[in-house]
Amino acid sequence: MAMAGGEVETASNKKVVLRRYVAAGYPTVDDMEVVASVVRPRVPPRTTVPAVMVKNLYLSCDPWMRGRMTKHDDDADEPAEDFVLGEALVNFGVGKVIDSTHPEFTAGDLVWGLCGWEEYTLVTQPETLHKINHPDLPLSYYTGVLGVTGLTAYAGFFEVGKPKKGETVFVSAASGAVGQIVGQLAKITGCYVVGSAGSDEKVALLKTKFGFDDAFNYKKEGGDLAGALRRCLPDGIDIYFDSVGGATLDAALLNMQRGGRVVVCGMISQYNLQEPEGVRNLQWITPKRIRMEGFAVFDHFGLYPRFEEEMARYLREGKVTVVEDVVDGIDKAPEALVGMFLGKNVGKLLVAVAEE
Repeated sequence: MAMAGGEVETASNKKVVLRRYVAAGYPTVDDMEVVASVVRPRVPPRTTVPAVMVKNLYLSCDPWMRGRMTKHDDDADEPAEDFVLGEALVNFGVGKVIDSTHPEFTAGDLVWGLCGWEEYTLVTQPETLHKINHPDLPLSYYTGVLGVTGLTAYAGFFEVGKPKKGETVFVSAASGAVGQIVGQLAKITGCYVVGSAGSDEKVALLKTKFGFDDAFNYKKEGGDLAGALRRCLPDGIDIYFDSVGGATLDAALLNMQRGGRVVVCGMISQYNLQEPEGVRNLQWITPKRIRMEGFAVFDHFGLYPRFEEEMARYLREGKVTVVEDVVDGIDKAPEALVGMFLGKNVGKLLVAVAEE
């Protein structure tokens, strides 16, 4: 990328920016904009801290991005700061180091971590980057099963759920990026696993691809989710891994075993409502001795080295399999993100930005 005289060529750097904050309801494609720009793909010489210039290869689409699209009060207790209007959205991705002034990274390194929704990102906090230790596996896996998504499933299930062999596990949003991994980890542990999903196609995937013992399409249950759970898990639920909240959480509370654990990973059914729904069956927590605990994956990053090696082994042994929903091109990123909130994706949703 050098020209005569030692100058560095410029490169296209399209980026996805937020045009306006979304107060309530589903975000739309018009809330975002793909902006054309150019960048010199080198760490600027006047950068005052060690930095890394990364060419982004894959960008992850995740439900937690919805909260960052809303403007919050400065003192709001949110897991991450609001996106800045007119600047690139930020989330996890996979990239290749183009230039570095940080001693732990060199040009050519493959990395995953926080990056802008753009073609190139100048990372001024390289501690948020991780080197990819298993480049023989698909690089896209580091947006999902070998990245934050996989660690979320692993930490939530084992550290919060504390499963035992022979227990029953219910997973909502089970065909999604986290849910599909939770179900397979539960099977490896020796649990009986049931999942819910929003289409017959997704239910079939749970049974045939991911090895769930049973599954149901919640949209076909006529609103009787508690009945569906009694049918699939007549002896009750030991662990409910919740990514949905709302009516599904209410139904699960009715069907929990004594001493059951509810692992609260997210509540995607609530993120786009004008008024969040209440939970009506909390009274069962006391007589059933239910432990209900929320968690944030950022509190469990210390587990990552152990997790990465364990998950890489499962993938090579065929004990864990993955379904990805890959959208080609950063121009399609806004549409992909909006579609995720509408349940259009099957499996881990990501955007392929460039080839290595």
